[in-house]
Amino acid sequence: MLIVTEELECLPKPVGDVRVTADQQLKPPFEVVVAQHGGTVLRVVRAVVGHSDADDAWSETFLAALKAYPQLPPDANIEAWLVTIAHRKAIDITRTASRRAVPVADLPDSPARERADTRDFDLDAAVGALPPKQRQAVAYHYLAGLPYSEIAQILDSSVAAARRAAADGIATLRRTYPLLDTARKRP
Repeated sequence: MLIVTEELECLPKPVGDVRVTADQQLKPPFEVVVAQHGGTVLRVVRAVVGHSDADDAWSETFLAALKAYPQLPPDANIEAWLVTIAHRKAIDITRTASRRAVPVADLPDSPARERADTRDFDLDAAVGALPPKQRQAVAYHYLAGLPYSEIAQILDSSVAAARRAAADGIATLRRTYPLLDTARKRP
């Protein structure tokens, strides 16, 4: 990282010993965290709560993370921490949505085609049709790349149960969404 010395001269002089030793780790600025992990969090919340509430869950996740970020240890797994927050926000949104009145006469707004990012809506629907534990396990493992031990903590279950839920979810997707296997067989 290149810092111009003229910019350093206008900064206040540090007080005390501010040298960073080799064993100390510095956390990246929060903006960098959002840039690095924002896409992963968005994919996870879309899989868990659906497209209509995904933007709200994403925003609430990063607002909560921003408040808690200063207390996060420098050696923490930031991605797993964010996915845990996203999971809790998704639960909150799901509970809120279950209490909200849904008008029957009006059709729900669908995302604009230019915001769809060439997603496969049939696959989204197949994932959305999975039972909640399976949907969450599939999203956390296959979309966020979390190990089963961290998924077990998020879902408040055992590692074996998290692995089983993900395996059952993928098996169901292979039965209900046949393009999943044909896409893998293509070169």
